Amino acid sequence: MTITSSPTAPSSLHKPLFGTVLVANRGEIACRVIRTLRALGIRSVAVYSDADAGARHVREADVAVRIGPAAATESYLKIEAILKACRDTGAEAVHPGYGFLSENADFARALAEAGITFIGPGVESLNVMGDKIRSKNHVAGYDVPVVPGIAEPGMTDEQLIEASARVGFPLLIKPSAGGGGKGMHIVERPGDLEATLATARRVAASAFGDDTLFLERLVPTPRHIEVQVLADNHGNVIHLGERECSLQRRHQKVIEEAPSPLLESLPDGAEIRARIGEAACNAARSVNYSGAGTVEFLVSDNAPDEFFFMEMNTRLQVEHPVTEMVTGVDLVEWQVRIAAGEVLTVQQDDVVLNGHSVEARVYAEIPERNFLPSTGRVVLLDEVPDDADGKVRVDSALLEMLEISSSYDPMISKVIAWGRDRTEALDTLDRALAGYTALGIDTNVEYLRLLINDADVRAGRLDTGLIERKMPQFAFRRVGDFEVAAAAVFAAAMEEHDAQTSGGGPWNRRDGWRVGAPAPRRISLGTPGGGVATVTVSGAAGHGTAAITVDGGPERTASLRFPKPNHAELTLDGEAREYALVSVHGGPGAPNQSGPASGDPQELLLGNEGWSCRLEVLTRESRLARVLAAIEREEGAADPAVRSPMPGTVVSVSVSEGDTVEAGQVLLSVEAMKMEHQLVAPLEGTVHISVGSGDLVKADQVLATVHPAVDVPPPAENAAEDTIEEAVIAMGAAD
Repeated sequence: MTITSSPTAPSSLHKPLFGTVLVANRGEIACRVIRTLRALGIRSVAVYSDADAGARHVREADVAVRIGPAAATESYLKIEAILKACRDTGAEAVHPGYGFLSENADFARALAEAGITFIGPGVESLNVMGDKIRSKNHVAGYDVPVVPGIAEPGMTDEQLIEASARVGFPLLIKPSAGGGGKGMHIVERPGDLEATLATARRVAASAFGDDTLFLERLVPTPRHIEVQVLADNHGNVIHLGERECSLQRRHQKVIEEAPSPLLESLPDGAEIRARIGEAACNAARSVNYSGAGTVEFLVSDNAPDEFFFMEMNTRLQVEHPVTEMVTGVDLVEWQVRIAAGEVLTVQQDDVVLNGHSVEARVYAEIPERNFLPSTGRVVLLDEVPDDADGKVRVDSALLEMLEISSSYDPMISKVIAWGRDRTEALDTLDRALAGYTALGIDTNVEYLRLLINDADVRAGRLDTGLIERKMPQFAFRRVGDFEVAAAAVFAAAMEEHDAQTSGGGPWNRRDGWRVGAPAPRRISLGTPGGGVATVTVSGAAGHGTAAITVDGGPERTASLRFPKPNHAELTLDGEAREYALVSVHGGPGAPNQSGPASGDPQELLLGNEGWSCRLEVLTRESRLARVLAAIEREEGAADPAVRSPMPGTVVSVSVSEGDTVEAGQVLLSVEAMKMEHQLVAPLEGTVHISVGSGDLVKADQVLATVHPAVDVPPPAENAAEDTIEEAVIAMGAAD
């Protein structure tokens, strides 16, 4: 175990509630807890795995302790490692954040036995509310309405299938030990239940170490409304209003807001708020709850005066900032104060909801590829707008040059906005997302902007199925002439810069020098999806105005200037557009205020209005490879290799070596970033499996190969040779 300390520790004029608190978590929530600990004058201890050695929470804490390798089971979920870190640093209390060990009764019990305070509820509260079956049956006896379903421990798949007829379809499979939407599955028809139960058990066992499942009736057009509660150890319980979390994908929240637009739109909304708030407080009282907790309810859009208990999260929620923004209450501070034995001095009548707040979760993922998690390195970061003025808050785990791995959840930050009303809050959030820049990784920021500007979202017509319905309608931005022009002019400017500084006469120059006027420079760029864009650049690209053509189109005028570091403004035919711009290149240079620096760019990363793209500066060889791949795609040839979309672990193999498979048949599943990705056969044929269940795999690694069932005769040999020859000749002419 390795311990590192920061050069200075926080100071306080008052005796702190605890001398030292260890934060048993990572990412943005660890940074957020550390921020409040510093404000309270409490020494903070971070823990980290090998994958997080350079993470932001490690840098921001007063002390940081290594607890194990990247695998969460060997680090953040390893109770003994956390206890040892507490002993080695003298931590008197542990804040668990959310996820990992935050709702683990064994962890809370182990801390108590070691004389260390768990900043959270008692063991019995964790035991009851941590079991979704037990909690549902428990709160039903305390005037808390519950969703109809089957919730009995230890039921087998056969028993659940038999009981499903009494529940009715469609239904929802839920893991008893689950949370955060993991392992939940909708089943529309009885015939799909058996296979879906197998997947749900596997995901539940992997995510929570418990594959117990139960069934619930699926509430039509459901809205997800949850209530924030605070309770102390002196019998005081209050609620701080509700949050609406209906905008979800895969049962995980994407946009959260407070208060609920549904309740705000109803004439009796205040009365419903009081009733649902009291039901939440009753749920907390039923287990002698202590600390901050959230009681989640399903509310039917068709009957908003009815609500049903789903579960109680015995921890801080990801979306807690929206409650803080509209109430002014620091929930983490009250968690610490309550754990230290203080009386909750905020009374129910003191809680006033001021304005409206909306939170957007930023994920490292690719929405257009079914929200596939993304990895990479953050090379340029700008998260907080200059004009935030207290109306925008960003809780983030990011740092420039931070590597995003596949070991943990893909959520990387949260952008939270406040407004006097819902429209103002959404407008403020939209502007903040438009200015959000994290080049080097794929994010969902563009998708978030499309979502919060959807007409139904703006009107408050929300339900948990909205994202699934709307996704096919969203028009995602594509690389256009502006982007390829900016990249080409920038690359040409770098060539000019190199020519001016390298010397060696005209024979070493790469700017098209010849007797008379210089030849136009032709720059080939690789676009997303395997395409090629060819731009000719004539004139002074690094200063002044250049003449360009894009893919043989009409000649246009272009100029590039650098208004601030890592930003370029392209003016194309009189229209200006500013980009965040970073070059990944062979030399040490990067764009700056005076222009580009030296080095051959290999890739150019551009960001604009919350959207970003990656353009490869192609060599002759890489251009030829793209041209030939495009020819194969046009001929309809399917790639027989099945590759892993990202680093992860093979969790199941559905076929055997030598099996005959159909196109689209599931071959195996890979788990990465706490999600399971099913990989299917690209064509009909005989399968060869290269990996087994439990194997660790790399991104783009070939996991299986499908040999075609019938040999397809190749195209006429001469025609194929002619096509390739034409491509090579065209490439040579372009270069």
